[in-house]
Amino acid sequence: MMSVETEIRFTLNGRDVRLKVPATMKTLAMLRDKLDLTGTKYACGEGECGACTIEVDGKTVNSCLMYAVDCDGRDVVTIEGLRTPQGLHPVQQAFVDHGAVQCGFCMPGMIMQAQRLLADNPRLTREEAQRGLEGNLCRCTGYTKVLDAVQEVATKE
Repeated sequence: MMSVETEIRFTLNGRDVRLKVPATMKTLAMLRDKLDLTGTKYACGEGECGACTIEVDGKTVNSCLMYAVDCDGRDVVTIEGLRTPQGLHPVQQAFVDHGAVQCGFCMPGMIMQAQRLLADNPRLTREEAQRGLEGNLCRCTGYTKVLDAVQEVATKE
């Protein structure tokens, strides 16, 4: 059976993208397989772990649940798009500085969620950070270093 493809146009990490995708392709697969952006991770595939978190129009979403065709006309940011001209995004740097990155598999999604929380509330409390990161699971850490990293950025704002 032949898969129907749809042409979509959207902004990805600040640049315009135009490509054809199958109607049933998920955004995660498009990012990884068609655009070679492998920072966004596939883990559960069911929207339960947060490893595939990206930002779409200023809101975080699980890219394993979103169809690629739904990116049409939207602004999408992945972990690769957080880098600034000066280097790592402040949240990325704080995760490194605090040793919050262990195996690294869940961290792209965790960082995407943390940066969105901080963008929405630069004075984020530790409790608010903990609540806001509940949908991002990590098997390697007890989350203390992650929360320390988020708090560092929150206190610098």
